[in-house]
Amino acid sequence: MALVAPVLAEPLETAHEFRVDSAGAESNVAAHLAALGGRAAWAGRLGDDALGRRIERHLRERGVDTRWVEADPDAPTGVYFKDPGRGVRYYRAGSAASRMAPPFLDSLPLDTARVVHVSGITPALSASCDALVDALVDRVAASPAMLSFDVNHRSALWPAGVAAGRLRELASRADLVFVGLDEAEALWGTATPEAVRALLPEPTLLVVKDGAIGATEFRAGAGADDRPTHVPAMVAEVVEAVGAGDAFAAGYLASWLTGGDARERLAAGHARAVTVLGDTADFPRAESNLRSTR
Repeated sequence: MALVAPVLAEPLETAHEFRVDSAGAESNVAAHLAALGGRAAWAGRLGDDALGRRIERHLRERGVDTRWVEADPDAPTGVYFKDPGRGVRYYRAGSAASRMAPPFLDSLPLDTARVVHVSGITPALSASCDALVDALVDRVAASPAMLSFDVNHRSALWPAGVAAGRLRELASRADLVFVGLDEAEALWGTATPEAVRALLPEPTLLVVKDGAIGATEFRAGAGADDRPTHVPAMVAEVVEAVGAGDAFAAGYLASWLTGGDARERLAAGHARAVTVLGDTADFPRAESNLRSTR
């Protein structure tokens, strides 16, 4: 989707200059993986409009394979506006992305991927998107790929009382789950990483992020009691937290793809998270030759 934000940190109501960028959890992760030297593709639906073409070009310029992006002639590209100090305003109802449905998956070469990454934002867009994510989870389960799921709870997108159960159910079916401790507590009342693991024992890998404290990985089969690995966060001045979670996921996945152990994976996530400012604004590239598809 497109992001519109004031150039300066001033309210939307009074701002005069704005910047337009691309945004979206899954596309952010793909862009970071490509910047880290990996092969990453993003599949989605954009409007056949100026914003949609701008987003696709933006991703291609960052090394993301966009051959599985569809242009919808009848629905617009989704937009969200960032209102500094006041949050964000979504305009996604009826967007091209919200019209995705299970048949969208038919052309995707999921069997050739090593990792398929999806977030909890996608099923919140519409009933057809929710059905698409269900079908995606089933397809990936029958393939050699690892299913990576970022809970990414956005309360503004869900009907009241629906998100907690649905996101927990999707997380339980994934191989790897990323979740912030704050969102886990808001959704499920789990106040510690261990409580999150008790609620979600199914994923082989569970990563619980706790802001400036650090991140904890639980790995099934790691030994008695599924002993966790914790790596403290890097010390950094927080200028803009938006996009840090997607950057963390990409850094972690990049390390996983190249054989990193638990500490290396978490450290790579932290390192990537502190390099970004916002969604897919320019960010450092790496020379390492990672591969995100076979």
